[in-house]
Amino acid sequence: MQANTCDTDFDPKALTEEQARKRILASSAALDETQRVALIDALGRVLAGAVEAPFDVPPHRNSAMDGYALRAEDQNTDTPLRIIGRSFAGHPFDGSLQAGECVHIMTGAVVPEGADTVIQQELTESDGQWLRLQQALRTGANVRHPGEDLRRGQTVLESGRCLTPADLGLLASLGIGEIEVHRLPRVAFFSTGDELRAVGEPLREGEIHDSNRYVLHGLLQNLGVEILDLGRIPDRADAVHDALTQAEAQADVIITTGGASVGEADYVTGALRELGEADFWKIAIKPGRPLNFGRIGQALFFGLPGNPVSAIATFALFVAPCLRRLRGEADRPFRILRAITHNDLKKSPGRTDFQRGILHTEPDGSLSVVTTGLQGSHMLSSMSRADCFIRLPRESGPVAAGSSVEVMPFSDLLY
Repeated sequence: MQANTCDTDFDPKALTEEQARKRILASSAALDETQRVALIDALGRVLAGAVEAPFDVPPHRNSAMDGYALRAEDQNTDTPLRIIGRSFAGHPFDGSLQAGECVHIMTGAVVPEGADTVIQQELTESDGQWLRLQQALRTGANVRHPGEDLRRGQTVLESGRCLTPADLGLLASLGIGEIEVHRLPRVAFFSTGDELRAVGEPLREGEIHDSNRYVLHGLLQNLGVEILDLGRIPDRADAVHDALTQAEAQADVIITTGGASVGEADYVTGALRELGEADFWKIAIKPGRPLNFGRIGQALFFGLPGNPVSAIATFALFVAPCLRRLRGEADRPFRILRAITHNDLKKSPGRTDFQRGILHTEPDGSLSVVTTGLQGSHMLSSMSRADCFIRLPRESGPVAAGSSVEVMPFSDLLY
């Protein structure tokens, strides 16, 4: 009987992707602490409460066009209209229109009392004093009304929203200069492994550069958290113990790569059991089968695989949803698209595969995807070329070119 190892595709005790994520999110909650930040610094922050409009938007009747404000009933005569003034944005006309009169008006300017319609400039002829109309418009044409966009007291942004540039503009239009947001989670991370060397150091036989720290730093930057890089930790029990103790004192979440399995030199799991609690899970996914998850004091802990592609996959599927919840973001399901694969895809039943792919939009608007080639979990170059995962369900076998497959864009997973 074959043992269930990380090379075996079927393991009846392995958690599904969904089961593992559900367990993690059950242990995650939005940070209670909030802070007030200036609007200019609020991009990407998460609202700690709903925002209501303090006044109607727009606050007054205004013109949607450059043209002339007039009374609609005055369009039904051949008599020219007398131009009695002008209304520009920020400089409204001071007065009221009477029969046979009009006001030159610019886009966004206040529509004067007595006027109910704005006719475009190009539909008129003017000598500066009198206006002739080339056609008539319906009553109310090109006039924006108070509250047409937002009503006073209306909820404009919900709690848990991650603020976008458009949101900042919306808040600014409401005169809101500061906003209450959730505190950013503090995330400490380090790499373990005597074989790791810093970028720029010469490599001896058996050594590699520490790429995972750069991967993790980038992933964490994308998500918008406070980052504490604790460096490279040697494969010694005391060093790992000290690093975890230091991380727990500073962070809400601790992430390690490598050293979290069950091997002779894997010291992270032992230190975790001394300092807190941990579960070593086998998850029915590929890449990224092993995951260590637990808690040290108040800090959540993730022990990711050492292979860089596995580390990215497990971060995307399990760590990122946890960090979003800690940031206070409303839960969002993964967006899964359908695309036609141009390649035959190797697959054995037993694990959900997340193969690296490149997504294309065909001339007819349909989506297609090509594989980046060999899918080894150590092949970071294929991850660099990819912009999506091709998700092949746990029970499926090989997939023929021309088949419809699920794809998960990195733009949704990693940001």
